[in-house]
Amino acid sequence: MFIIGIDDSGRGPLIGPMILAGVLVTKEQEEILKKNNVKDSKVLTQSTRERLSEIIKKNVLDYKILVTHPLEIDESLSSGVNLNELEAKRSAEIINFLNKGDKEIKAIIDCPSPNKIHWQGVLKKYLTDSKNLKLSCEHKADANHVSASAASILAKVTREEEISILKKKYGDFGSGYPSDPKTISFLKEKGKELRNSGLFRKSWSTWKKLFPIDKQSIL
Repeated sequence: MFIIGIDDSGRGPLIGPMILAGVLVTKEQEEILKKNNVKDSKVLTQSTRERLSEIIKKNVLDYKILVTHPLEIDESLSSGVNLNELEAKRSAEIINFLNKGDKEIKAIIDCPSPNKIHWQGVLKKYLTDSKNLKLSCEHKADANHVSASAASILAKVTREEEISILKKKYGDFGSGYPSDPKTISFLKEKGKELRNSGLFRKSWSTWKKLFPIDKQSIL
């Protein structure tokens, strides 16, 4: 049996992309990842994540990373596809890519929804071939399964790389999360100027409160 692990990074920020990553591994490769102390990305330093990212890429059968930019997120929400469904759709894209169809696969996905059964049903409708798949949508999968931990590291490192590029282009906006005072200060100072840059998720309530005139621009 092969194992697919999937996790996201950057689901909630106001600035920058959401990343989903998945890895395809054997049981033997899982043991290699464990020996290299692959863990949930949230408990690792940035330098450790970057080092482990390279180890992971060399010790999996395959991997896939999807970058979903703010404009895609806004367009999805305006079309009636909420963030949970968008993440289910992206997770299915990863599974479809990694599923070679010749062996039984257990896919372990870190579930973003409180309703795991419903979310799994949404994910299933985007799968092209599920006859060899056993799905396991779990909360805290990134902390409990090394395959999902590996995916969380790839997703987090990619998000950090994307944010670094954006900061070089637009300046330091902090973490990009609405709870970050530096992000809010940047938004107030540069939001109007950069409203069409693709930097911001204009479907977020934080944006709408500061720039209510833009509410209709994404509908």
